[in-house]
Order: sequence, then C-alpha cells, then structure tokens
Amino acid sequence: MGVNILVAIADGIEELEAVTVIDVLRRAGAEVTVASVGSLQVAASRGVKLTADAHIAQCADKTYTCIVLPGGMPGAEHLRDSQVLIELLKTQKQRGGWYAAICASPAVVLAHHGLLPHKATCYPSFADTLPDAACAARRVVVDGHCVTSQGPGTALEFALELVRQLMGEEKAKAVAEPMIALWPR
Repeated sequence: MGVNILVAIADGIEELEAVTVIDVLRRAGAEVTVASVGSLQVAASRGVKLTADAHIAQCADKTYTCIVLPGGMPGAEHLRDSQVLIELLKTQKQRGGWYAAICASPAVVLAHHGLLPHKATCYPSFADTLPDAACAARRVVVDGHCVTSQGPGTALEFALELVRQLMGEEKAKAVAEPMIALWPR
C-alpha cells in the first residue's frame, strides 16, 4: 500500500502552508486527498480560492498514513471545531499513525483536543500553549508520530520532513533537489 495523506482545509487556512504540503507530498508520489470541513471551495486567509477533493465526512471511514493540518486563522479554529476531523485525528493517534500540524494548528487544534505531544512547535504567538517551551524556537519538531512546524516560512521544511518521515531520507532528498530546496536542514 502506498502513502496516502489527508490534508484538511477550511475557510481562513493559510494557503501557503496548505499548497506547499499538498505539492511536495504529491511530488514525492503520495496520494493526497484534500478534504474541507466546510464547503468544497475554500477562501484561504489571503483570499486564494482552493477547491477540496472531498468533504471531510467522505473521509471518516478511511485510514490514512498521515493527517496534515495547515494553520492560519480562523482556519485552525474551523478545523478545531470539526467533530469528524477530530475523531479522525484521535483514531490516528490511538492506532500509532502519523499526524502533523503547522502554524496555529498545533496550539488551536492539537493542544485543544489533547493531541499535542510533549515536544512541539507552532506559530510564535501561540508558543505559550506548548508543553515544552524549549521547542518553541525550532522550525520543525518531530515527537513520536507527530510533526509540527512554525508557519508559512517553514512550510517547505515541514513538507520535506513529512516526506522524510513517511517515505525515507532518499525520497526527501530526491524531491528537494529539483526544487532547489536545502536538504538536509
């Protein structure tokens, strides 16, 4: 079975984070499903329109290699309030599956629902919600099967780290090289 990823989106999400993750994981050969917690067409934080592949309810009975949450406000709040998405995340954690969040989502979604691991990072203005303040300044943090990152400026590193964790170091290097991305960090 290949690597299949669920990227959740909502009105107000940070488009740079969402699109970067979707693009990099697809370049790596992952099957990526973009699922909205609201309508299929989403107005992102800077007005960019994104169209989801499915509504989150259509994903409720599926298993994913990784579930990824872009950040942005109020997008992270919309993700936090999606009961279907939260149940998917809880099941993912319980079964030892991968999940990831960037920007506001580690604090607003994962911490709010008790899903944030001990070591994590997030957008600096939410850093006081982190259990280990020493991680707050790190651009990308991996703890167990959870990957977190700071924000739009770290989105490429975050996405490449997901490729590394899910598909291996060589695949991450192979994806980074033609994009002229720095690897390793």
